[in-house]
Amino acid sequence: MTLEQLRIFVAVAAREHLTRAAAELNLTQSAVSAAVAALEARHATRLFNRVGRRIELTAAGRLFLAEARAVLARAAQAEAVLNDLAGLQRGSLAVAASQTVGNYWLPALLHRFRRAHPAVTVGLSIGNTEQVARLVLEGAAELGVVEGAVDEPALLALPVAEDELVLVASPGLAPAGPPTAAVLKTLPFVLREAGSATRTLGLEALGLAIEDLQVILELPSNEAVRAAVEDGAGLAVLSRQVVAGALEAGTLVRLDREVGRRRFYALHHKERRPEAAAAALLELMQGA
Repeated sequence: MTLEQLRIFVAVAAREHLTRAAAELNLTQSAVSAAVAALEARHATRLFNRVGRRIELTAAGRLFLAEARAVLARAAQAEAVLNDLAGLQRGSLAVAASQTVGNYWLPALLHRFRRAHPAVTVGLSIGNTEQVARLVLEGAAELGVVEGAVDEPALLALPVAEDELVLVASPGLAPAGPPTAAVLKTLPFVLREAGSATRTLGLEALGLAIEDLQVILELPSNEAVRAAVEDGAGLAVLSRQVVAGALEAGTLVRLDREVGRRRFYALHHKERRPEAAAAALLELMQGA
């Protein structure tokens, strides 16, 4: 039994006429007759009586008509759901982001997305880059946004923005002049936790290994690192977005050593095609 057979049956039952039903459905009379005959043969039940030149529903046909209409109504509702999802008239989107992205760059974009698509619910999880990649791999998040490329063959990474890393310290701890690698090895540092792209890329940019540094603290968030550095705990490499307010207020100073820029990447699973909401957010991020 197919939905097309049900549609034909309901049309014939409503008009009690094969030719009129065929014309409305834009089918030949033979195709309509064959569909009705197939239903009757498949279930060994007569649905119509042929009385002279007209047809009329049997008792079984009347009972079946109510069920057929209910099935078609549910099919129409299901189709409407798909249309709504494709048109972003309903749905949800799970996003995961690393800390700098999730706390500083992404919120404004999510606000713009929600203004454009208010019927779509967006959930955001924040962790470090490794945690975000794992959420996307496991399907707990449809999209991830991270600071730096991820070495995971199952994930596709699309560049969506750039960010500047800076080396900062409290005014009382800042060395005079551009700090050389030798000077940096003598100074205390505050780092993000293992798995953080800020930590990995910062060390790479400075040309130093963690064994070269005097690491005073390892902290699990940008804000914790910034607060510790403002209090004089040590130097740190952070996104300029994280320290912009502190630099303006004078509680941190930017050291004269180039750290460089990094890219933000949107992640999705290569074998899971982004659905309409995810595709729309990706387009917004790439155009930001």
